[in-house]
Amino acid sequence: MITKLDLRESLNIVNSETTTSAETFQNKTLRPILKLQNDLYLSMFINYALRQKADFSSLSVSKKQMFIEQSIQKDAVLKNTFIGIAIGMFTINEMEVYQSDNKVFNKRIITMLIERLKSQIGKE
Repeated sequence: MITKLDLRESLNIVNSETTTSAETFQNKTLRPILKLQNDLYLSMFINYALRQKADFSSLSVSKKQMFIEQSIQKDAVLKNTFIGIAIGMFTINEMEVYQSDNKVFNKRIITMLIERLKSQIGKE
C-alpha cells in the first residue's frame, strides 16, 4: 500500500545545526506537500480569482501578485481551505508536530504558498 510519505518527493534540503525544529518540519514536511499539491493549489486559486475578478488575466504582473497575496491573507475561507489541503497530507506523527505550534506552521504554509502562486500565476 502506498503511504502519504511515498507520494512526496524528497527535496534534499540540508539542515545545519542551527536549523530550528520548525524549519526542519517546514523543509521535510511542508515544502514537499506544497510541491505535491501544487496543481491543486494552482487550479483552486485560478478558479477563485476568476470568480472574484472577471478581468484577472488582464491585470498587470504587480496587480496579480498583490491580488494573490491579499486574497489569501484576507479571505479566511480560502486561507483555511489551503491550510486544510496541506494538513490532509500529514501523517499522525506530523500532525502531532503541527499541533504543537499550529499558528507558526499555518503562517509558514501561507507564506510559502503565496510565494509559490506568485511565481507561477503572477508572471503570466
